[in-house]
Amino acid sequence: MKFFLLLIFSMLTCAFIVKAQDTVKTTSDAPLVVYGSVDTYFKYDFANRGSQIPTSFATDHNSISIGMIDLGLKKKVGRAAFVGELSFGPRGQSQSIPNGSDGDSYHIQNLYVAYDVTDKFVLTAGYMATFIGYEVVSPVGNFNYSTSYLFTNGPFQNAGFKAAYSFSDKVNVMAGVFNDNWNYYRSSNQVNSFGAQLILNPVKGWTAYLNVITGGIVGTEFDLTTAYQITNAFKLGLNAADFSANKGVTGGFSGVALYPQLAVSKYVTLGLRGEYFKHKTGTYTAIAGPANGKSVTAATLTANVKAGPLTLIPEVRLDHGSVEQFKARNGDLTRSASQFVLAAVYGF
Repeated sequence: MKFFLLLIFSMLTCAFIVKAQDTVKTTSDAPLVVYGSVDTYFKYDFANRGSQIPTSFATDHNSISIGMIDLGLKKKVGRAAFVGELSFGPRGQSQSIPNGSDGDSYHIQNLYVAYDVTDKFVLTAGYMATFIGYEVVSPVGNFNYSTSYLFTNGPFQNAGFKAAYSFSDKVNVMAGVFNDNWNYYRSSNQVNSFGAQLILNPVKGWTAYLNVITGGIVGTEFDLTTAYQITNAFKLGLNAADFSANKGVTGGFSGVALYPQLAVSKYVTLGLRGEYFKHKTGTYTAIAGPANGKSVTAATLTANVKAGPLTLIPEVRLDHGSVEQFKARNGDLTRSASQFVLAAVYGF
């Protein structure tokens, strides 16, 4: 494996040097792009039992709370580019804990460099938002404010080196090597994970992503993400995934989420996320979700109300488990939990 990696890096380095000699172009006046978001929210659990639905972010109950400020910088000069993105606040803090930063209220979302060897062939190295899944960390990239079980249990970021090639405007591929553990910007053992992605655009408005990431430490996840803008007003998205644990651990998870969205006006869009998530029988413990071998079904009704760069997001969510895993208002165990969220997200 090490010899194979060294061989790949050597070949790509030679190609990079040769190409760079042909494209020595340093336009120092290329713009530095600043982007990001700010979000705040109010959440109420209808059983008044605190944070019962165990997905990422927005965990405060009956409180006007903050999400995060997300700040990104990117620049491209000639064929070389970089992206750096850092978040501050509880939404970032919930990610920084598994990265060994002692709960600091910040998190590196992206930190990587890229080089266009040709107009169709791009190399990227560093710490990158994952290519797995439908939802993302930044609230401006999601329609729903609460997140799915598939998102919470999958990777957020992957550190590594990848190469992407565009065969046409309908077919693109990516392959790369990544650190052993998800969401770590350094390797605790070795670079032993492989990831790949096939991107298809069958017709205008429809994109499908076939993804896989596999390694000896964490395990293997297969993922399908697709979205189709069927009409100007109606969009349909889908995410399906299956994860199998590794390194002496049995079990994993599987699930599917459907995302229909309907624009009822220029400023208002309604959407429903319906998700089924199952924790496989085995020794693996899901980060969030039902007990070992059990399942949960979740329905989230969300509206996006646009006012320029500001989006108001009212949302009602109902989760129903195959076992009694939530608490009723009187404290008894129950199979269902529900909550209301009102969020405000400003993107820039």
